[in-house]
Amino acid sequence: MSNPFYKNYSPFKISEIFKSLKLQFSYDNLDIDVLDIKDLVNAHNAEITFFHSKKYSEVAKKTKASFCITTNSLKHNLPTGCVPIIVENVLVATSIVTSKFYPDSVNDDFDVSAINIHETEFKEKVRYGKSVLIGNNVSVGSNCSIGHNSIIEKNVIIGDNCSIGSNTIIRNTIINNNVKILDNCVIGKHGFGFFPNNIKNLRYPHIGIVIIEDDCEIGCGSTIDRGSMSNTVIGRNTFLDNQIHIAHNVKIGENSIIAGQVGIAGSSVIGSNVKIGGQAGISGHLKIGNNVEIGGGSGVIKDIPDNTKVMGYPAKSIREFLKEKK
Repeated sequence: MSNPFYKNYSPFKISEIFKSLKLQFSYDNLDIDVLDIKDLVNAHNAEITFFHSKKYSEVAKKTKASFCITTNSLKHNLPTGCVPIIVENVLVATSIVTSKFYPDSVNDDFDVSAINIHETEFKEKVRYGKSVLIGNNVSVGSNCSIGHNSIIEKNVIIGDNCSIGSNTIIRNTIINNNVKILDNCVIGKHGFGFFPNNIKNLRYPHIGIVIIEDDCEIGCGSTIDRGSMSNTVIGRNTFLDNQIHIAHNVKIGENSIIAGQVGIAGSSVIGSNVKIGGQAGISGHLKIGNNVEIGGGSGVIKDIPDNTKVMGYPAKSIREFLKEKK
């Protein structure tokens, strides 16, 4: 699902894309329209994508994008129908192009459209506490409740039988049915994406959303960042303990249990039926298989296959870990 909330200001001529990146024109048909920017998997004809690491070579070979921002050393992985746009820094260039398509996604100021729930249609259908604010483009299903001092900012869809705790802020999020979000959560805000610069750090636009599927519970004080290019997804019947951070683009499968103070860095994919102990950390761009158990306090810095139990730093099989501790 692409973002249903941010306005796409396309089309842009490919010549405009080259100008934005301060590149010499290297394509014959400069009048061709480019309609969107997406990741390698979701991009299609007349769209642009990006390819910055050989880790994604197999995915790059199958992309359906018409254009790809990449480097000279990676361009040979692209299919013949995808025109490479060669740059020095792929992620910086992608940030510039994304900002062109979605300029409203760069900043994350408070929602000026939010008004007191007493002034909205929801006052008759939602059970709510004191000082609850609701923004534009919000939908709330039946039998829902919202706690004291919570703000449902713009661009939120909440399903049936959902409970939103007190002192919680939600935006750019789709919440399915029977979901509980406890107190002091922040969901759908900008992720930690920027490029360091000695003069001014360059903020990366986050055009994705958060999707929380049916029957989930999000513990107190948890933060779930919206996706940068794709979406952040919490799978059905997954329970998060208190004080957990889920970074941008993370995908968590169904029936998973994550204990308190766990941090999952951006773009990692967690399988189904996964159990993660308290204070474990998972690095970015990793793949954690199904039925995996990660011990508390572990540091995961590489992929973990299905049906594996790991512990320690760096995380290793339980047997190896226990041998070393004898």
